[in-house]
Order: sequence, then structure tokens, then C-alpha cells
Amino acid sequence: MMRYKPTIGLEIHAQLLTKTKAFCSCSAEIGDAMPNSNICPVCTGQPGALPVLNSKAVEYAVKAALALNCTVNQISSFDRKNYFYPDLPKGYQITQYFRPIANNGFLFLNVNSRKKKIRINRLHIEEDAGKLTHLGGNIEKSVETLVDYNRSGIPLIEIVTEPDIESPEEAHVFMENIRNTLRYIKICSGDLEKGALRCDANISVTDTYNRRNSGRVEIKNINSFKYVQKALEYEYIRLSKSLERNEISSNETRGWNNENKCTFEMRKKESGKDYRYFPDPDLPVLSLKKYHIEKIKETVEELPAEKIERFRNNYYLSDDDIQIYINDVELSDFFEKCVVIYRETKKINSWLLTEVKSYLNRNSLRISETLFKPEKLIELLKNINSGRISNNIGKSILPILFTSDKSVLEIIKENKVEQITDEKTIKKLIEDVLLNNHDKVESYKHGKKGLFKFFIGEVMKKTKGKSNPILVREILEEMLKDGEN
Repeated sequence: MMRYKPTIGLEIHAQLLTKTKAFCSCSAEIGDAMPNSNICPVCTGQPGALPVLNSKAVEYAVKAALALNCTVNQISSFDRKNYFYPDLPKGYQITQYFRPIANNGFLFLNVNSRKKKIRINRLHIEEDAGKLTHLGGNIEKSVETLVDYNRSGIPLIEIVTEPDIESPEEAHVFMENIRNTLRYIKICSGDLEKGALRCDANISVTDTYNRRNSGRVEIKNINSFKYVQKALEYEYIRLSKSLERNEISSNETRGWNNENKCTFEMRKKESGKDYRYFPDPDLPVLSLKKYHIEKIKETVEELPAEKIERFRNNYYLSDDDIQIYINDVELSDFFEKCVVIYRETKKINSWLLTEVKSYLNRNSLRISETLFKPEKLIELLKNINSGRISNNIGKSILPILFTSDKSVLEIIKENKVEQITDEKTIKKLIEDVLLNNHDKVESYKHGKKGLFKFFIGEVMKKTKGKSNPILVREILEEMLKDGEN
């Protein structure tokens, strides 16, 4: 049993893919919009402006709750969370504190071949705040801070776990599972780098020898799976050392500095009383009928856990390969379209997870952002299987297929990479290689059989890899055997 045991809970904020904001008609698709261009009196908190709830945000929140095994509450309400900060112009955030839209959910995760249930305390709707840009690089070094209110008012769901997470690695995996689930039901892009999914991670540490507890630390606004794990690992070590020195640590809010790979103190941790929650007088109680909830339930498509089982049973892939597909919906859809056309599952899987995935990663692309289609991969594999091109030639022309709308056959002909399969031509090439390497041929005859690969390499070099390697091997074996007789 480990002496210092961490207790971790996550608060995950996910932007909903609605066209308009949570309580006004401003566009929620901010993208590359000019700062402070998608704003109005409602989302900037002007006096007398009244909020109107976005029904699509409610639908998406219910959909998320059902996917996360939560109980959807037929009656919920909105409250004001009061605090002063530059990115919150009206001085409060509209959220659901007293009566959230859903409670008591759970999600399973697999870590180190162990299945574990992580309980979800609550899921509620709230509005996003504006975005601060620190000109010094981060809040610690900032000389000047700019505020963009385009993000202010975009609908969020906040998913709050119970403190069931027992390691930074589990936190990483759980957050990935949440991202995948929200992507599968098409309510959140899950783009962490764009701030569409963010996490506040809470951690405390218990000294199991004497039952002493550290204070609880909340690490704010982490937008990377890797940094969630790194920040929690850093805090676990820091809090454990504090307990070891018998220091008394207080509850506090900290930030994560990615450059220095450490957390830094922002402020002492607030309590619920500090936010002075009270019901929002401008928004009525939200009432959902059972048939509304059932109708939304019908729109929940296949979830990651269900897909894992189906891929395991239908395609016999390894758990590691399946997880790659689960994390990349577009790639998994591409894989399944390929399998429908061509039943060579192992070859399709191998090419997608090695050559194709490697190209996409190198160029920071999603497969939908290229001209590569399932039909192209199948055409490429068929040309390799028929012997028209070699496996290596296939790999060499693959990058062209991502940027060209031409067929594989057109690219093969344009680049003159068809395999040489004429036996007379190959025999003449081998004769030239053997004649130019007479000393090595003699060494081969006297037992240095490893030179066989050298001869094959020389033939392939002469034809820039275009000779059919199977034919080269067969004819070379015959010619060397005849030379020994």
C-alpha cells in the first residue's frame, strides 16, 4: 500500500456545438472572427438586457447526460454565480447550482487492463466567459492583458466527477473517454487546443500512515490530456513532500505553467459561499417532459464502449489498435468504409495505422482534410497485391494520394513506377550484377550465403525498386544454383 494516496476529481467544461450562444442570438461559431465582433448587450451584460434560453443547448445537455448514464431531471433551474473578473462583464455567470439538469452518472475506464467505474456527481448547463490573452505569454509574466468577449455566452456543459480517480493516469484516460463520448454524440468538437474542452483538476493527498490530509488544490483551465496528467503528477509530489515535512497546506487555486512544467499559486480556494449563488430572476424554471427526454434518447448513436466491443468481435483487432480508432472517429469511419469495399481487414488496418496515420501526424491533418478516400487506399492495395507495384513503391506514392484527385493507376503511370515483371529483363539485370561482382559470386559459392541479399539489393538498385522482388529472388536462386553445378 502506497503511503501517500491521491484523491482526484475533475470538473470538465465542454463547449456545445450550437449555432448561437446560450442566452442570445449571437453566433457561437467564433472561429477566426475578429475579437469582440460576435457580441450583443445580452452576452456583454448590458443593463436591462434579458437572456433567452437556447433550446438546442438543452437538447445537447440532455443527450450528453444520457450518454454518461446520468439521471435527467425533469425540473432544473438557473442561478447566478457572482464574481468579478475581466472576462465576465456582467459580474456573474449564469449556471445551474441548486438544481442541475442531470445527476448520478458514471463512465467506465480501462487503465492497466483494469476496468473501473468513475461516478459523475452532476452535469449542468452554464455560459462560457470571455477569453483573456496575456501579452507576456502567460498570467505570471503578463505585461498587458487583452479581453475578447466573442466566447462570452457560448453554451457549456460542466461534468463534475466524484473523487473516484486515484492517479493522474486515470484522470488522463477519463478525460479522453469524456472527449470521445461527446464527439460520438456530435455535441462538442473536443478540440482542446481551441478551448472547446477544458478541465479543472482537484487533488488532495492523504498520508495513510497517520491519516493526515493535505489541503485541496484546484488546477484551473488545463486544455491538454497530457498536461492534466503532468499537472496532477506535479501536485501529487508537491503535496506529498509537504505532508512529509509536517507542513499545513491550505485549499488553493493554482495554474499550470507549461514552459516550466510546474503549477503556480493564483489565489486561495473559494467556497460556495464566496460566489453568493442565488436563482436567476430573469430565467424561468426549465421543465422537461418524459417524452422530450425519450425523443432525445433516440438520437444517441453508438457510444465508444459499444464500438470497442463491435470492433473486437467483428474485426479481431488488438485493444491498442481499437483504442486508436476510438480516439479518431474519422479514421475509424474510414476503416469501416474500406472493409465494406475490400475484406482484407489486416492489410487495411496495417496501412491505416502505420503509413496513413504517420503522414497525418507529420502534417497535423485529419483524414477529412485531405483528398485521400477509402477507394484510393483499396486501389493502392489491389495494385500491390496484383504485383503491378511493390509495397515500397506503394509507400513512396502514398503522399501524392493525399493531395491529388487522380486515381492510383494514373499516378503509377505518370511516375513510371510499375514493377518490372518480364522474366527476360530481370534475368539480364541479374546477369549484369553477377558479372560486375565476380569476386562476391565466388565467395557465395564457397559458403557466404548472406551475399544473396546483396545481389537482390543490387538488382533492385538498378531498377530503383521497380523489379518484382519475388521474381528476382526466384530467378537469382536458379542462376546461382546453375553456377554451382
